[in-house]
Amino acid sequence: MQKPFQRLIVVSCLLGALILGGCDSPNKQQSNTSPNTPPAPTGSPVPTSDQFPGLPRLNGKATVVMTVKGKQITIELDGNNAPISAGNFVDLVQRKFYDGLTFHRVVRQPQPFVVQGGDPKGNGSGGYIPAGTSAERRIPLEIKPKGATAPVYGQTITDVPELQHKRGTIAMARSQAPDSASSQFYFTLADIAFLDGNYAVFGKITQGLELIDTIQQGDKITSAKVTQGIENLKK
Repeated sequence: MQKPFQRLIVVSCLLGALILGGCDSPNKQQSNTSPNTPPAPTGSPVPTSDQFPGLPRLNGKATVVMTVKGKQITIELDGNNAPISAGNFVDLVQRKFYDGLTFHRVVRQPQPFVVQGGDPKGNGSGGYIPAGTSAERRIPLEIKPKGATAPVYGQTITDVPELQHKRGTIAMARSQAPDSASSQFYFTLADIAFLDGNYAVFGKITQGLELIDTIQQGDKITSAKVTQGIENLKK
């Protein structure tokens, strides 16, 4: 059984895989790379989706088929519970942004964790830069508490989220800043409850789940296509 200190280091290493670096060894002490941020002070206004007018949204659901290693992964995107995160992903798929990009990070040790891709630089530091601009498009951290009528934006939550990190979910990777996600995403290789409330889940794999267990670092996304629900994308 892992000692509490060892478990903290393992969790920090795993969290590091979702941001801009990882850890060398679970037995080597590392700084805390958890991206958790404190909630907004009581009484302060909570941002709503209306405060992000320049971002695409998915008003409903959509289906994306991603081809990797000659096989297909079918992903259901949930714009009902994560409209901006899902809309951002569908918009990038429509732009063929992900075609040819690699899975730059795969973490299976010390336990199954995630496969991560969507970085045009291929090293975990890049994002989507719209044509004619020099800055990445960033989207806010978007998490809907279970039973709530709308997502919470720009902050982590302690409530149980509507979309949880079950095996085969897709979520946005980001740096420690809550609103720093751009194009990088990850698939979960197991149920990972400690990520719930900290990262924006926006869909799940409905077919081809076993394929994510075979993805290796450097494997390419041959193509990603929206097969259903494109009419729900609002730019």
